[in-house]
Amino acid sequence: MKALLVLLLAQLCSASLVPEREKDPEYWRWQAQETLRNALRLQRLNQNVAKNLILFLGDGMGVSTVTAARILKGQLQHGQGEESMLEMDKFPFVALAKTYNTNAQVPDSAGTATAYLCGVKANEGTLGVSAGVTRDRCNTTKGQEVTSILRWAKDAGKAVGIVTTTRVTHATPSAAYAHSANRDWYSDGEMPPDALEGGCRDIARQLVENIPEIEVILGGGRKYMYPKNVSDVEYPHEEKHRGTRLDGRNLVQAWHEAKPRGKVAEYVWHRQGLLALNLSRVDFLLGESLHPRVPWHQLGALGGPLACRGVLGQLQWPVILPRQALHEAVELDRAIGLATHLTSTQDTLSVVTADHSHVFTFGGYTPRGNPIFGLAPMQSDVDRKPFTSILYGNGPGYKIVAGERENVSAVDFAHANYQAQSAVPLRQETHGGEDVAVFARGPMAHLLHGVHEQNYIPHAMAYAACIGSNRGHCNAAARTATPLLLPFLSLLLLLLC
Repeated sequence: MKALLVLLLAQLCSASLVPEREKDPEYWRWQAQETLRNALRLQRLNQNVAKNLILFLGDGMGVSTVTAARILKGQLQHGQGEESMLEMDKFPFVALAKTYNTNAQVPDSAGTATAYLCGVKANEGTLGVSAGVTRDRCNTTKGQEVTSILRWAKDAGKAVGIVTTTRVTHATPSAAYAHSANRDWYSDGEMPPDALEGGCRDIARQLVENIPEIEVILGGGRKYMYPKNVSDVEYPHEEKHRGTRLDGRNLVQAWHEAKPRGKVAEYVWHRQGLLALNLSRVDFLLGESLHPRVPWHQLGALGGPLACRGVLGQLQWPVILPRQALHEAVELDRAIGLATHLTSTQDTLSVVTADHSHVFTFGGYTPRGNPIFGLAPMQSDVDRKPFTSILYGNGPGYKIVAGERENVSAVDFAHANYQAQSAVPLRQETHGGEDVAVFARGPMAHLLHGVHEQNYIPHAMAYAACIGSNRGHCNAAARTATPLLLPFLSLLLLLLC
């Protein structure tokens, strides 16, 4: 009798999770037919020339992260979550990208950045160079440099920009402008003597020298721009924030000096400074915070003459901190929504993808609407302890208490800094090796379909925009293209207050 009562209660609870409209089969038939009608419209391919290119890059944003972020977005809007739609979900074309590096089954961010920005697969840990370069070997670099889609756009006379929530010299954005045998050579203070003697330049220096007319650069990591032991403008008494450069150069000053006569170049180092600018009178903007990671909501909206026709927008989140990671993924999606609202599919190709995944998963037979950061409705049938739905394959979340797995019900697993449990103890969680999604919208978006090598992405984008080496089709395309609706991409990202 007791077992029957429990079964009936479970069935009642399960039934209550299902919205009334979803109990009607006609709802699902209508939903499928509407989806079919939208799919049939895609037969009329958009073959316009893309005047604007936007690449949104979620660092570590694997498919499981996209799904979990979708659920969180819906739950933040007081829904159950699973039925929610991310902005990237609305993009009509989706592909998968194979993320392996030329020498690594599970990739790192430098080799993948070289692929999706420069169109060439590379060894792990190397930036903007071919697979002929060995990590840490400065003397293998010469002649192996490869250029990025940002360079191709600049050479075609376009305005370009980099906006990132990590340091500007981090592996992910720096492949847009740098060539390095080691992703960690942020300044010459991080380089070994043999690399300096061999004539290799640090990444921060290349930011200023390689493509001096990048219109917009926003991110973190300003200490790499200043001479060693120079006090930080915001934290002058903290030694760890002091400059790191050994050559004595002030690269912010060098950035100013490299700008054409008569052009206005502004440097800001906090949000208030950015908001105080009259952007209609600014030609070049460099914004660098102190911190290696800039909170996504602190990045600002840019408009007017700072229109960028080739944009890399990057998000990086803390691993093993699922609450922070997924909230930042939702913020990224808000920025994608803003860009979608402010641009036209007639002249703007927008692409959303990831460099690689992480060993992030969620499961445990959770019921519909279960809080994405919550517990699974079952206990382990081995150690009889509860577990959160979100787990990691490896990392610092592995914890043994009194010889057993930690009981998560005894800790605040809803805290922003909670480290999700992991199966294998590591000081740092690793990347994942599976394919990542590529979402595309706008001119020639249909070129991003199926399963591709990751280095295909910038070639498809360049073809759409008639930049780079593959331009034989461009004159005919320009004659038949639909008139452009927007003179330029007026905003990069939303100021999220």
